[in-house]
Amino acid sequence: MSLLFGRQKRVADLAALQLALYGRNRITGKVGSIHVTPDTALRHSAVWACLRLRADLVSTMPIDVYRRVNGAQLEMPKPPVLVSPGGDRMLIQEWMYSTQFDLDRLGNTIGIITERDGQNLPKRIDLVSMDDVTVRGSYSDILEYRIRGKQYDPEHIWHEKQFTVAGLPVGLSPIAYAAWSIGGYLSAQKFANDWFGNGAQHSGVLKNVTKQTLTPEESDVAKTRYREAVADRDIFVTGKDWEFAFANTAGTQASFIEEKQYGISDLARFLGVPGDMIDAATSKGSITYANVTQRNLQLLIMNIGPAIVRREAALSTILPQPRYVKLNTDAILRMDPAAVVTSLAAQIEGRFLAPSEAREIQNRPPFTPEQEAEFDRLFPSRSSSTAPTGGPS
Repeated sequence: MSLLFGRQKRVADLAALQLALYGRNRITGKVGSIHVTPDTALRHSAVWACLRLRADLVSTMPIDVYRRVNGAQLEMPKPPVLVSPGGDRMLIQEWMYSTQFDLDRLGNTIGIITERDGQNLPKRIDLVSMDDVTVRGSYSDILEYRIRGKQYDPEHIWHEKQFTVAGLPVGLSPIAYAAWSIGGYLSAQKFANDWFGNGAQHSGVLKNVTKQTLTPEESDVAKTRYREAVADRDIFVTGKDWEFAFANTAGTQASFIEEKQYGISDLARFLGVPGDMIDAATSKGSITYANVTQRNLQLLIMNIGPAIVRREAALSTILPQPRYVKLNTDAILRMDPAAVVTSLAAQIEGRFLAPSEAREIQNRPPFTPEQEAEFDRLFPSRSSSTAPTGGPS
């Protein structure tokens, strides 16, 4: 994705940050000989893990539609755009995964509105690769989108943004700003690949211990013989007049390990995922949680929650007003069986939840009259409203 802006210098300066953010052949950053692009960044295990984790969680949250009637929140049927937004071959889960993946790495996701319903609201949104998008605008407004060379007015485009700044009508890309960290990791990775690909040989010094000086011809012959011998992991045979010393081997190995470890935890911060969630080493040692629920709650509140709120607001704009979208975060907060029973029992006791609703949460049908009679016979002192709901039926 590239940007073309008008005369405002401040906007042009900000837009320059975005000029090379998108596209397989467009450089977002360079560290040594490594070019960091949205595609090459995915070779970094931490980038892939963070993007996958966030997209997996957001895309598998059930999407519910509500409206308020006399102060009460009522669930409404979902329109086709929230069931199969990309047509019959792309259901909402895949669509949400793709859009969240782009939002988290590029700061933007774009689609073409190809169908509308009777209220002129989007019925189908076909997502496009950010490589194919060019945006033209002035100051904070986008005036035109070009996708694969074809011009589109903003009213025909679905454009969600993330990581926005004032005066720039597109989101910033974490991959672009993390280019140095990604490049450092990939450079270390390339060093390892080159080293092992070269027979695990370091650079070093081949020294003749019997001669104080060598002619250029003698040096070239020795170097050529040594290089040809070790190129295929062969053995270099020589007399006692030659010795080889590795060039700063310990320092290189230490820097390599340090760069690999630092690169993972640093990228986790850029992409909004706790390092321990992707098995990154932490400076604070091992992190423990009282239970899985608390761990997931921390992830939801501190990391994914704000993105969920923004997505709910964006998706609500394609619904008839005053309907709105809510993503059901219970998918993240799945508890262990004992905690589920305790939670449901407390909600029934406090009259926040009916027994039939608790049964549905457990994917069980409502009690039959025979089951209710059995509870009355076994627990005559308990009312039906406090009958256990989590036991076998």
